[in-house]
Amino acid sequence: MEVNKSEKQIQQHKKRMQRKKAIVDASIARADKEKGVILVLTGNGKGKSSSAFGMIARALGHNMKVGVAQFIKGQNNTGEEVFFNQHPNVIWYVLGQGFTWDTQNLEQDIATAQKGWDVAKRLLNDETLGLVVLDELTYPLKYSWLEWDSVLSDINNRPTMQHVVITGRGASPSLCDIADTVTHLQDTKHAYQAGIKAQKGVDW
Repeated sequence: MEVNKSEKQIQQHKKRMQRKKAIVDASIARADKEKGVILVLTGNGKGKSSSAFGMIARALGHNMKVGVAQFIKGQNNTGEEVFFNQHPNVIWYVLGQGFTWDTQNLEQDIATAQKGWDVAKRLLNDETLGLVVLDELTYPLKYSWLEWDSVLSDINNRPTMQHVVITGRGASPSLCDIADTVTHLQDTKHAYQAGIKAQKGVDW
């Protein structure tokens, strides 16, 4: 289908794009700081962990080393874990024993979370890691299984250029406050609500 534009429309478009480019270039020029950033991916929508795992692929493309600490989730292998565990620049730990409604044991959940944080702390102290993903960390923080001040201190004392991605529903205002970037994901529609079970390669 051929779309014809008048010379006037072409010139108007060019001027709009020139103005837009000037605004974008000025914005890029103002962003001159370089530091390790904290990203929080929260909300009830699908895609929080998936987004974090996408950043792993991006980091590996730049030859960075990555550490992953998965809280809450148990030993059911996800496609991402299987795939990235084959990469020499990825260290991946599954630290949970399943969802709280599966374990039904508060003392066990607290002990598991605290042992998990000992592992996460080692990742945060590792200067060779350019990216650390703390998957589902919001839950042990929300349930007070971990001490917020200790977690905050460990995150703040990480290597200067190390980036941290934190995922999970219900991120607290305190967690969002320390983050450089916060994204709230929200479902408009979800297959599960229509009785469709989680699908291999899409949901896990």
